[in-house]
Amino acid sequence: MRLRKSVRALLAVALATGGTAGILAATAEGAQAAATAIPAHVFAPYFEAYNGDSLSGLAQQSGAKYLTMAFIQTASKGSCTVDWNGDSSTPIGTAFASDIASVRAAGGDVIPSFGGYTADDTGTEIADSCTTVASIAAAYESVITTYNVTRLDLDTEDNSLTNSAGIDRRNKAIKMVEDWAAANGRTVQFSYTLPSTTSGLADSGLAVLQNAVSNGARIDVVNIMTFDYYDGATHEMATDSESAASGLHSQLASLYPSDSSAQLWNMIGVTEMVGIDDYGAAETFTTADAPTIESWATRQGLAELSFWALQRDNGGCPGTAGSDSCSGISQSTWFFSNTFEPFTSGAGTTPSTSASASASASASASPSASASASSSPTGGTGTCTATAWNSTTAYNGGAVVSYNGHTWTAKWWTQGDIPGNNSQGVWTDNGACAGGTPTATSTTSGGSGSCTAAAWNSTTAYNGGAVVSYNGHKWTAKWWTQGDTPGSNSQGVWTDNGAC
Repeated sequence: MRLRKSVRALLAVALATGGTAGILAATAEGAQAAATAIPAHVFAPYFEAYNGDSLSGLAQQSGAKYLTMAFIQTASKGSCTVDWNGDSSTPIGTAFASDIASVRAAGGDVIPSFGGYTADDTGTEIADSCTTVASIAAAYESVITTYNVTRLDLDTEDNSLTNSAGIDRRNKAIKMVEDWAAANGRTVQFSYTLPSTTSGLADSGLAVLQNAVSNGARIDVVNIMTFDYYDGATHEMATDSESAASGLHSQLASLYPSDSSAQLWNMIGVTEMVGIDDYGAAETFTTADAPTIESWATRQGLAELSFWALQRDNGGCPGTAGSDSCSGISQSTWFFSNTFEPFTSGAGTTPSTSASASASASASASPSASASASSSPTGGTGTCTATAWNSTTAYNGGAVVSYNGHTWTAKWWTQGDIPGNNSQGVWTDNGACAGGTPTATSTTSGGSGSCTAAAWNSTTAYNGGAVVSYNGHKWTAKWWTQGDTPGSNSQGVWTDNGAC
């Protein structure tokens, strides 16, 4: 993320002293605490982890349950050891462990972020600094296992966008970690945070994703920074955010041609800089822009909505551009957090705990060992003898289920990912089979009547007020939704109208 030049300079001096131990220093509390699921659509503002503020304290005050923690980097160029902000006094492991546990106890979670402008500018971003792919992957895996998180954010900008060797190492390390996660029954997601123009990614950002595709690295979220355009124009920031995301959607369509439009939107994240950004008053994200973007992001089904940064969400310095501690506009404290928080919705993915990871790995290595795969379904003209897919069940790699008249095999640990409707191909389609139990039919019996509403369909986009039938009940959508199974989503997208 981009900070004012004066702040960057101060940080560069402060971080020059370097860190050593920490990458393997997992505390019992951090390693064993069960991570909260990351929702399918999450509001996760950036938390400035370098200024001594309380992570859990600000989360509680602001109401923001999910936080993106900035940043993890090496202490000096050439190092493969990472700490929070490259500072050995805040090592991976002991630093923030109890704070993260408190955030989880309150029903939230964190997304550690690697990189940031300072690291990308000084060569201390892990993939720019470390020249061994396996060591980069080990750093990612250490953060994942130490804090038991399910998503890492990679904030890639400035010099990191032109370091082709670093880009290639980073994406190779992502692929290595994803293979490790699949073998060990872990859910791991990667988010790329990249600068944006008002019409989508610049060529440098697009090249990062193209390299990921060529390396077989799965990118779950592409999060664009819709601020700091520095183009000399006067901007209406909400309009430009929507335009930038639409441009990204088109770019993703060329990279992932087999994905549906809805799946592509569900890969996109948007990060605002609330108030006056680094450029100045011409780029001001206002209090009027906030509800516009939250509503639009919900309708479009974006994966993530964020802003820089939680500590800026107050009106303490009207007229100031690019401050780390206030927005520069007149506003009530936590206005933007309170406005964006309702965006969080949908089922998430729960990671294996440290204790169960080895068992999951065994199931993954030997599909027949998985209880979920005990049935032997036949494809083609056979019958679906596998257990029906359930949105609340956690499946290990190799698990076999039936869904919509087909049998499906899980490639890795998954929960809540609908077979045939996930953008990353969690489920392998083994073909059609007769006698399977579809998840919904146009007329399902139950109660004292019949369900005459159209059956819910996982690939259909529904507007607020839409009525469907599902599992013998009638349901009404509260707002725009796609892929959220009636009755199994944590945010109550669907209202249950009772049995029919």
